[in-house]
Amino acid sequence: MTNPVDVGYLSGFLGGDTYLILGPGLGAKRCVLVSDGRYDEELNPARSFGTVILRKKGLLETVADVCRDHGVGKLAIQAEHMSVADASALRAAVVGAVEVFETSKLVEKLRVIKDAHECDLIEKAIRLQEAAMKAVMPKIQPGRTELEIAADLESEMKYRGSSHSWFAPIVGVGANAALPHYRPGSAKVRKNEIVLIDWGSTWQGYGGDMTRTFAVGAWPAKMREVYEVVRAAQEAAAAALAPGKSTHEVDRVARDIITRAGYGAEFNHGLGHGLGMSKEPPYLNPLYPPIPLEVGHVCTIEPGIYLPGVGGVRIEDQYVLTAKGATNFCKMPKTLAFSTL
Repeated sequence: MTNPVDVGYLSGFLGGDTYLILGPGLGAKRCVLVSDGRYDEELNPARSFGTVILRKKGLLETVADVCRDHGVGKLAIQAEHMSVADASALRAAVVGAVEVFETSKLVEKLRVIKDAHECDLIEKAIRLQEAAMKAVMPKIQPGRTELEIAADLESEMKYRGSSHSWFAPIVGVGANAALPHYRPGSAKVRKNEIVLIDWGSTWQGYGGDMTRTFAVGAWPAKMREVYEVVRAAQEAAAAALAPGKSTHEVDRVARDIITRAGYGAEFNHGLGHGLGMSKEPPYLNPLYPPIPLEVGHVCTIEPGIYLPGVGGVRIEDQYVLTAKGATNFCKMPKTLAFSTL
């Protein structure tokens, strides 16, 4: 395994720069972690179930040595992660001794179903990012820049235990909120204007992901109208989550509400995505093949409406599929009253 997310999922080690080799020919433990001296002490827990090799040469060269030392005849690589150059270099390093072949998303298929422990970690991530947002909300005032608000959020999340932001926070003021994946800049909050904030935390490798849209002062009339349409779509789609439902079915619930309100063309992304140690299936998105939802899937529900030059509204919560439907990890209100600063 070369993908650090998969290495972390299978071994518990989140430090990076470490490859994981699994197979029946690797001794009694059937597991080798190839790393380096920087992580010697951090890898001690892994020594209880695997062999740790602190390399004295390149990662790929050391992997080749492990294969030769253990008589490994076939080696699968993660095609979606390993670069073409690295795959070629690995084949050159083991030429004549090991057959290197490609696999794809084998571990991801394991990761997409979360157990109770994983859900506890996700819930912890959500709790701390909600607390961070509540600490920042009083600071969202006229004159503050998007970057200052983003920095406040990242600081407050780290203060509460998030090792890093799950992604760089999106903070869009006014017309910038119409850009779904906007990167915050020097624009300043103004009175009676909206602020869209999409932020995420990390707890022991697992992520939280939420979006809220606020008005600083009075809501602009059009944005107030749009907000209620988005909230209705978000809540209806969340209520539709259930095992056996198609990802396209749930997306359509929100999309139909937004389309009937006259904003179908302004909802220009998928309804949501899976989330655990990375962004992953299920994708509630008409651009992806439909799949049935399953108990243990964790996904976001995040419809939005974006009016160029005017502003945008997105509301996002994170859910886990249960036998009876879905449970929302997020507790932060979505009412207009709460969202008016």
